[in-house]
Amino acid sequence: MATANARLFLAVWLPDALRDAVADQMARWQWPPGARLQPPERWHLTLHFIGNVPRARMEEIAEGLDVAFEPFELTLQQPRVWPGGIAVVLPSEVPAALVDLHRRLAGALQALGLPVEDRAFRPHLTLARRAAGARSPADVPPMPPWRADGYRLVRSLPGGGGYQPVRLYVKVRTAG
Repeated sequence: MATANARLFLAVWLPDALRDAVADQMARWQWPPGARLQPPERWHLTLHFIGNVPRARMEEIAEGLDVAFEPFELTLQQPRVWPGGIAVVLPSEVPAALVDLHRRLAGALQALGLPVEDRAFRPHLTLARRAAGARSPADVPPMPPWRADGYRLVRSLPGGGGYQPVRLYVKVRTAG
């Protein structure tokens, strides 16, 4: 039976061209037993977690989250294990265009009457969960730059069943 709600979030998805570099870096980590590595099809940078919303509002929400933004480039370069055993890679710098997109989406969420998290925005790519004690390689090679030309509204499927794209928002490049 379908639920009346959908669990949503906004994210920038890792491009296919960068997946091999991330997989190579992950293979160099030392993972503790029980670490839950994230599969490549789930690699993304979360912009905003929205949470459960009525399915009846999904079209309205999808329309309301279409904001102007500038493409940006990230270089994932700083591996970390956060408290709670979350293994991540942080960008070497957080581009102003990414911060601006995050801010604009927060405004759009508020205009839709949806919650915006209070905690500071820390852009990252999650590699694994339950990874307390994981160790990243000492000599992390730089990853190729990640050019983000769009973001997605995504639904988390029940029971850990993965993710389903709801809408893709793309910055159309113009000549000149």
